[in-house]
Amino acid sequence: MSLMILGTASHVGKSITVTAICRILTNYGYRVAPFKSQNMSLNSYVTTSGDEIGIAQAVQAFASRTIPSAEMNPILLKPKGDGESQIVLLGKPFRDVRTGEYYTETDFFLNTALQAFWNLQDAYEMVVIEGAGGAAECNLYDRDIANVLLAQELSLPIILVADIERGGVFAQVLGTLMLLPDDVRQHVRGIIINKFRGDYRLFEDGKQFLEDKSGIPVLGVIPYFDIPLPSEDSLSINDKKTDKTGIRIAIIHLPQISNFTDFEVLEQQASVEYVQPGAMLSSFDCIIIPGTKNTIADLQYLYDSGCADQIHAAHEAGTHIIGICGGYQMLGKTISDSGHESRVGTYQGLGLLDITTTFSEYTKTTVQVTRTPLDHSPILQRMESVSGYEIHTGDTSVGHCRRAFEDEGAVSDDGQVFGTYMHGLFLNRTAVHALLSCLSDKKGTEYIPAESANPIYDDTVYDTVARRFEQSLDVQTLIAIAKDGMPDTESRPSTDDGKNT
Repeated sequence: MSLMILGTASHVGKSITVTAICRILTNYGYRVAPFKSQNMSLNSYVTTSGDEIGIAQAVQAFASRTIPSAEMNPILLKPKGDGESQIVLLGKPFRDVRTGEYYTETDFFLNTALQAFWNLQDAYEMVVIEGAGGAAECNLYDRDIANVLLAQELSLPIILVADIERGGVFAQVLGTLMLLPDDVRQHVRGIIINKFRGDYRLFEDGKQFLEDKSGIPVLGVIPYFDIPLPSEDSLSINDKKTDKTGIRIAIIHLPQISNFTDFEVLEQQASVEYVQPGAMLSSFDCIIIPGTKNTIADLQYLYDSGCADQIHAAHEAGTHIIGICGGYQMLGKTISDSGHESRVGTYQGLGLLDITTTFSEYTKTTVQVTRTPLDHSPILQRMESVSGYEIHTGDTSVGHCRRAFEDEGAVSDDGQVFGTYMHGLFLNRTAVHALLSCLSDKKGTEYIPAESANPIYDDTVYDTVARRFEQSLDVQTLIAIAKDGMPDTESRPSTDDGKNT
C-alpha cells in the first residue's frame, strides 16, 4: 500500500501534508515510511548512520515514529551556485554536476530511486511519497524523476495538493490535471485544498465546482495554521517574520545559506532577522554567520558587499559574533582550496579567530555529535552539554586560540567570538538560554526563559499537525485510496539495474 502526494506548485504544502498523513496513518496502526526520490535543498539532516538526507524527510520519519534513513531521500541536490549542485546519493556525497550533466543520467538516478522505494516497501506497510515542485512541469517530463517518471513507473494513487492562499486555486488544480500525461492523470484519486483562511463553508460551492469539473473528490479543505516545523528550503526564509522586541540577533543571509533550521528554536524567543550582506549591523546584539554550501564564494560576497567591514566594526563595538560550520570557517585567518570547494587558491578570512581551513579532498564529515562546552566565552560558560550534527567539507586547524567545546571549535582571546562545526547548537534549549541570558545581562535587561522545544524531536507537534488535518480531511477515504495503491511490480528493478557512474 502506497500513496503519492503531488503539488500544483512549489511551496503549496506538500511536505506538511505528507507529515500529517504519516502521523495519521501511524496513529491508525500502520507501519509508515516517507519517501522523496529527489529533493533540492540546503537544509539537511544527518541520520544515526551518518547519512545526509533532506530535513523534510527526517521530519516525516519522526512523524511516522520511525528512524530516518537514506532510502527515504535517495537523491539530495545541494546547490552550490552558478548552476552547479552537489549530488548526495543514498546519504553520501557522489559528485558535483552542472544541471545539463545531471539530466544526462536520468535513467541511473531513476533506477536508484526506485530501488530505494522498493527497499522501503519491503520494510513498511505503507510508503507516503512526496513529489517535488509542481507536478505539471511539461518541459521536464522526460527527466522528472520526482513526479511524472516515478508516477509512471509505480502507477500509484495520487493526491493533488493546491494552495488557495496564493489565489487561482481553480486554475492550479484544473490546469495541472489538464497538463499531466494521461497515464498519470488517471491515477489522481483526490484533491486537497491547503491554507484556507476564514470559514471553510464559504468554499462549498468552490469544492463542488472542482469536483464537477475534474470528476475527482476534494478530500479536504485544510485551514491555514502556523505550527513550528523545520523549514524545508530557502523559500521559507521569506516567510519568516519577527515581531519580538528586546534582544536583536542578526543572521547573515548568505547567498548559499544552508541549514538555517539551526535557529528555529532561537526564533521562538528572540528577535531574529535574516539580514542581507551589506545591511547595517550596528543595532544588533549578536551576529551569527550560518552554514553555507560554498564557503569561499560567500566569504568573497561578504567582502564585496561591505558586510565584512560591518562585522569588524560590530566586533570592535563589543558585539558577540558566532560562526556555524561555513560561518566558523569564514571567521578564521585563511581558507585554502585545491579546487574542491571553489577556485584554487588561498583566501583571506575575517581574521577573528586564529584558525585556518583547507579544502583538499572531495570528502564530507556527516556525524551526529554531543559536546561539552568549555568556559572560555561568557556564552559558553552558561551552557550545558549540547547535541547536534556536523555536515561539512574541509579540515580546520586551530592556532593559539582556545577551544569552544572539548576538542572542537574555537574562541577568540576576548571571548567575544566563537565558532563551531556543530549544526543544531541553538536547537538546544540550554544554548538558547545561555545566549539570551548573556546578551540580556550585557544589555541590562531582564531575561525570562520561555518554553521552547526542538521542533524536529517534539512529538506533540506532529500530533497537533495530524489533528489539524484530521478535522478537515476525509481520512477514511484517504486510507481506502492508499489501500488500493499496490505498486506496479513490473517496474521493480533488479539490484544491478542502471549503469555505473
